[in-house]
Amino acid sequence: MVSEQAVREQAVRGRRADARRNRERLLASASRLFVERGPEVPYTEIAKDAGVGVGTIYRHFPTREALIEAAYRSELDAVCDAASELARTLPPERALRTWMDRFIDYMTTKIGMSDAISAVVSAGGEPYAQSRDRLDAALDILVGATTEAGCTRTGINVDDVLMTLSGIAMAAGKPEQREQAGRMLDLLFAGLRKHG
Repeated sequence: MVSEQAVREQAVRGRRADARRNRERLLASASRLFVERGPEVPYTEIAKDAGVGVGTIYRHFPTREALIEAAYRSELDAVCDAASELARTLPPERALRTWMDRFIDYMTTKIGMSDAISAVVSAGGEPYAQSRDRLDAALDILVGATTEAGCTRTGINVDDVLMTLSGIAMAAGKPEQREQAGRMLDLLFAGLRKHG
């Protein structure tokens, strides 16, 4: 027989899972809408897009700046977390090249959210705190795996690679430039490969 305590704990876990899913949907909708329409998108539209009530936004994010910063950080988390997942599930070269594409997607969102993120900075927030260190660490996992597998040269400075990827995103980060960005990533990837 199941105890009342076990039933209550199960209910709490269920509510936490629902809250987590609602938060994830909210952040995905907010990120997309901030890119498409800027920082002043009404909460009602974000909530409707995410399939939640407006009160859910306020429960999780008491200010617009908090929502914007959380939306940006969720994009950062996704690209950083992808490095370990890709390293675990794909061959090293393919994992690195796939992550490079994901990084361009992340940067496209970041660039698209620049007005929204500026509002956070103006309010005293630090949305970019530790971003570069986290991205370097994620990229280091992938470059380390390709170097260990003998696919890429030794001595690659991952921060140099990260800055080159950022430059590609700045030059060809618009959705209509995705094909060109892919070609530029292929050039960078070729430069990292071990030759001879």
